[in-house]
Amino acid sequence: MGTTEQAGAPAERTADGATAELHGGHGIAAVSPAELTARRRGAFRRYFYERPLVMDLVIVAVYLLLSASTVIPRLIAGELLHLILTVVSAGLLMFRRRRPVAVVVLLAVIETVLLVQDPLSSNASLSLWFGLYAVAVQRGRVFSFITTAAVSLPLLLVFLLLFRLPTRMVAEGTDNLALTGIIAAAVVLLSNVVATGIGLNVRRDREHEMDLRAWADRNAQLASVSERNRIAREMHDVVAHSLTVMIALSDGAAIVVKRSPERAGQVLAELSQTGRTALADMRRVLGVLRADGSLTSQSRPPLPAGAGIDGLLDGFRTAGLPLTLTRTGPALPTDPAFQLTVYRILQESLTNVLRYGRSISRVQVEITHWGGQVRLRISDDGRGSTSEVPSVGTGQGIVGMRERANIYAGTVQAGPGPYGGWVVEAVLNT
Repeated sequence: MGTTEQAGAPAERTADGATAELHGGHGIAAVSPAELTARRRGAFRRYFYERPLVMDLVIVAVYLLLSASTVIPRLIAGELLHLILTVVSAGLLMFRRRRPVAVVVLLAVIETVLLVQDPLSSNASLSLWFGLYAVAVQRGRVFSFITTAAVSLPLLLVFLLLFRLPTRMVAEGTDNLALTGIIAAAVVLLSNVVATGIGLNVRRDREHEMDLRAWADRNAQLASVSERNRIAREMHDVVAHSLTVMIALSDGAAIVVKRSPERAGQVLAELSQTGRTALADMRRVLGVLRADGSLTSQSRPPLPAGAGIDGLLDGFRTAGLPLTLTRTGPALPTDPAFQLTVYRILQESLTNVLRYGRSISRVQVEITHWGGQVRLRISDDGRGSTSEVPSVGTGQGIVGMRERANIYAGTVQAGPGPYGGWVVEAVLNT
């Protein structure tokens, strides 16, 4: 037994009133990271995200289609340079994912040559949009905007220094050629900045998705660890109770075997039954683990084999405890998890009495259900205590009771009684 223990703060409750076990692995989202990310992407985005080569081919097709209005007239006029450079740019776009910076530098050179060749080109800096987008997706904000400024500078110089409208397009008396070049340069610069901004926005969304996946991974790990902790707690209750009862039964059989062989046979039969029940409980608890070691999705195992307060008390009576039970109020709630909590608290308390108590003549179990609360009080008149009897436990019994009570916003107190013996009091909110 141990010193007085107090359960922690009330457990959180979900919107529908059900209690969420924060440390028991329940109430935690069971969504895989891949599923979580897939839900954020629509079917269209997911298709191209899973097939990057198809996306690259679409980008190249769009670029060639938009460039056709400039390439075809040049081709008709017998000029092949524009066609060749356009095809080279399309080929470079296929590598924009693997070498975005190198690709965007080469595209800037080609676009500058194309613009010098045809200042009125309708697709000025078109390939740069896709290249700058790729750089922004893979690099940070500062690097992306520096790259945008660097590759835009040659184009701006061409527009500001070399751009001239054809004579046929200039009305007599017009003196705004410099202003026309400034406007064209501003349009190109703005379009490059917009392409970079779109890429940075996509990068931010992907980083957010990665954060969500990391959160989901941590969530899944927490659920796994919490579930394993719950299994360990169940195993402690099963093993501690069963071994304590079996030791008490074997000691009793050794005492009465000479005086009453028939009675010793009954005690040994009870010993055997206790062992079988413990084995069944251990298999039930460990059954929440799959063969591959992962956890099943079931939230909580059923009550132990042969469960029931009366059956539990009968087993302790057979082991030698002079038990009496007092019930007050209606029957306990039918929630299996709540019943398991009551069962384990009673089991742990009585196991401690059997393990540590000395000269016990009375063990009183009181169960009161009233006003939305269930109160458990287990008291004895023995003289054993932690100071007089060496502990043979792991110290997890009281901790486990406290954790179980905390699920139902309850408390557990354990300590010496006012008139000797030991008292455990637990309050559970239904």
